[in-house]
Amino acid sequence: MGELSGIKADLAQVVRLALAEQTEDVRMFAARLVRKYRGSEPDLAEQVDLFLRTKPRSAGAPLRKAAAPALPQQPLPVDDESRLSLLKVFKDPPHREAPLLSAALDESLGQLIQERKQSARLAAQGLTPTRSAIFVGPPGVGKTLTARWLASQLEVPLYVLDLTAVMSSLLGKSGSNLRAALDFAKRSPCVLLLDEIDAIAKRRSDDADVGELKRLVTVILQEVDEWPATGVLVAATNHPELIDPALWRRFDLVVEFKMPDISAVKDATSRFLGPDYALFGRWIDVLSFLFHGQSFSDIEREIHRLRRAVALGTASDADLIEDFIRTRILSLDRQGRIDVAVLLAQQTRLSQHSISDITGVSRDTIRKYTADNRIVTPRIKRKREA
Repeated sequence: MGELSGIKADLAQVVRLALAEQTEDVRMFAARLVRKYRGSEPDLAEQVDLFLRTKPRSAGAPLRKAAAPALPQQPLPVDDESRLSLLKVFKDPPHREAPLLSAALDESLGQLIQERKQSARLAAQGLTPTRSAIFVGPPGVGKTLTARWLASQLEVPLYVLDLTAVMSSLLGKSGSNLRAALDFAKRSPCVLLLDEIDAIAKRRSDDADVGELKRLVTVILQEVDEWPATGVLVAATNHPELIDPALWRRFDLVVEFKMPDISAVKDATSRFLGPDYALFGRWIDVLSFLFHGQSFSDIEREIHRLRRAVALGTASDADLIEDFIRTRILSLDRQGRIDVAVLLAQQTRLSQHSISDITGVSRDTIRKYTADNRIVTPRIKRKREA
């Protein structure tokens, strides 16, 4: 019997994981199948996605070791001068909603989680799980949310280094604060996030920096090398070009977050609409097109603005969407405006006269493109004018 392929191979993999009672692995694999078959088998992808949404994660793993005795709660370290806590703490439940991730990110982080859950298996082979990772990407793509989700899946707290508290006006105190925060995080299993690490780990060749900042880089280099396998050290940056090259080599894993593609934008728009999806669902393709090129946080902010307006009864969904299109259409080139007009003609009941008024595209042009049954897909290179 030859090797299985396609859907048959995926079905066999689901059965294998289910028989092994690897519930979380089944969920992760099912999530990948949703993305894999969204284009070729949309009905299958929608059905699997529905199962995932209606069956929440269990509160705990099916095979859990006896809980260790609770240790006395240690007070968080503080800056002696300001008395501000050096760490922010987040303790999210395991069923925290997963962030929107690409297939590559989902696979990379999925392996990190499995390494932690099967650390004994790795130890038997003389291996240790991933101890450190650096998240790289523009603002608003989900780096911090992913760190929180990662900690929730490992069922450990997330500590976030508070740079405003760490950076002291006293000479030499910033280094002491940094070490105090790192030492605290090493005492028990956790995920420690060094957000905006480029602010304290710049290239040491940068003559504009004082010696204090250069000493902080040395501290971080040492800590990444010596970070215990009981926890995960995560750094995040929007400016990888500013980070000292020596630091890159210290991290076990580099995770690159990119701006969402059109499929991820549509998923994000649907998720952020929440219970109002039934109201705004007919506009989903138009919204996704107009949001393409924006970060998840920008999309969420705009969607919540629309939902608040509906909740207050200040305008109808149609009026809100039309106003939104009028605002966004100004940043599109001519072809982008035509694409929006075609989407409106194909997927709404608006008249060509109304569409022309909203988009500035003539009715003759709208008729020409819709008569050709044009399929609209965003093209970034001409999505927005510089």
